[in-house]
Amino acid sequence: MVFDLLEIEGAVLLQEPLHRRRAALEELFAARRLSAPWTLYPQTTDAEVARTWLDSAWRSVGIEGVMVKDPASRYRPGVRGWNKLRARTTTEAVIGAVTGTLRCPMSLLLGRFDAGGRLRMIGRTTPLRRAASSELGGVPRPAGRDHPWHGRRFSAGWHTSDPLVFQSVVADTAVDAGRYRIRSATCACSMT
Repeated sequence: MVFDLLEIEGAVLLQEPLHRRRAALEELFAARRLSAPWTLYPQTTDAEVARTWLDSAWRSVGIEGVMVKDPASRYRPGVRGWNKLRARTTTEAVIGAVTGTLRCPMSLLLGRFDAGGRLRMIGRTTPLRRAASSELGGVPRPAGRDHPWHGRRFSAGWHTSDPLVFQSVVADTAVDAGRYRIRSATCACSMT
């Protein structure tokens, strides 16, 4: 998936505005007749078109959001000059474990029951904000040996075999006026 062109045939394009880099990239795709496995990311200046890319059909094939960039922007290595609008999906999950401590959890490990009734890890949250961590602290209780994840190992992240250090928990549901109180617990989808 190609979305930008920073150099071509020895010509460095870092100082060129995005719209010129994009035009050069499109010319390269056409001139070289690039096709699979090469894919040119779609680009638009039409906000309505971009909104359609946040549709769940796009998420089902792995598109996680839309990048918003100024067409006149130069490429600045190591500096974010753009915003990412993430597609959001809401689902129910069980808090099966936490990273950090029970008093100060850093993130939540989320699970769902499969058709056979087994609790499967589906992801983990982004790091909890301090207020959410404090609010949640003390709610989960240590789980016993009968917890479905007792003795299990999960990967700490993508492309690593480092184990994720976690504590299996039993957590009561914390609901305030019909809403879950931990609003920052959005899934970063670190799948196993």
